[in-house]
Amino acid sequence: MKALICSFSVLCKRKIARTLTAFYVCFLGVCGDEFSVLRSPQSVVFRDGSWPIPGERIPDVAALSMGFSVEDLSWPGLAVGDLFHRPRATVLVTVKGVDKLTLPVKGISYPIENAVPFSLDSVANAIHTLFSEETPVVLQLAPSEERVYMVGKANSVFEDLSVTLRQLRNRLFQDNSILSSLPLNSLSRNNEVDLLFLSELQVLHDIASLLSRHKHLAKDHSPDLYSLELAGLEEVGKRYGEDSQQFKDASQILADSLQKFADEMFNLYSGNAVVEVVAVKAFNSPLTRKTRSILQSSQSETENPYNLAYPYNYNYSVIFNIILWMMIGLALAVIVISYNLWNMDPGYDSIIYRMTNQKIRMD
Repeated sequence: MKALICSFSVLCKRKIARTLTAFYVCFLGVCGDEFSVLRSPQSVVFRDGSWPIPGERIPDVAALSMGFSVEDLSWPGLAVGDLFHRPRATVLVTVKGVDKLTLPVKGISYPIENAVPFSLDSVANAIHTLFSEETPVVLQLAPSEERVYMVGKANSVFEDLSVTLRQLRNRLFQDNSILSSLPLNSLSRNNEVDLLFLSELQVLHDIASLLSRHKHLAKDHSPDLYSLELAGLEEVGKRYGEDSQQFKDASQILADSLQKFADEMFNLYSGNAVVEVVAVKAFNSPLTRKTRSILQSSQSETENPYNLAYPYNYNYSVIFNIILWMMIGLALAVIVISYNLWNMDPGYDSIIYRMTNQKIRMD
């Protein structure tokens, strides 16, 4: 009993020490960036707390909230929700140039530890692989970089979406653009930096507007994924300075637009969507995407001279359990069948021998 009490006290001390360390690190400014959950259904439970989330594990949090398996995610901010009712959509908006946004509706926020560039490519590939025969909507868009990636029904739903800088500029000066209803305050329509920022807000409005024309896609069983990267606010800060009135007005306009976008997407999916915002002042290292060409084929063969095995895959435990219990079931079945055959009386237990004995007697 004393040993149990001692071990429990040691565990409590370690947990308190880790919590104090996390708060101390965040206090020093390492966790200046923020991960916020604007809207989430009841089946996904985010706990209210100040646990720092590693920047490289943000895609794992998005995948786990959608019901996919991840490897060793010990972050206490996401609790175990309803396993049989997962969200139909996950919307993740990354805002560069600011470490925190003052949103109209207070959501649950967590500090980000080691804000490194991340990508939701793994989540998109998992959706495309598991739901290839259904109608998933996968949209990854970075308007300022003219980078877009669509999978499934996204190609037909967002075929009229402006993705290039020229298209975005032309879209802003149409009759039904946000310029007619959005208060610009100190921002100008004649400045290229301001137009880039406003064009990203126009993309948010157009995504919700185009999706509202295909509401049936929000009611199917395949999960949808939206990943947006907004860098217009960062350009406004570089152009005018972070202490300028333009940057303050742009931050407030962006916060209001994000909250409106979150509410619209949440309502389109009938309250069964997760809307998250990542506010990052600046990433610690640039994101590099590895590419491969046919000229590297001979080079890749020398990268593994010792013929080592592939890295661990989280599907290994699933496949192992399936094969293990199948082999145990087959072994038990063979033992039971062999035992019954060994102790079987041919004269009474088998109809074949019984009919054979009658035929012999008749002959």
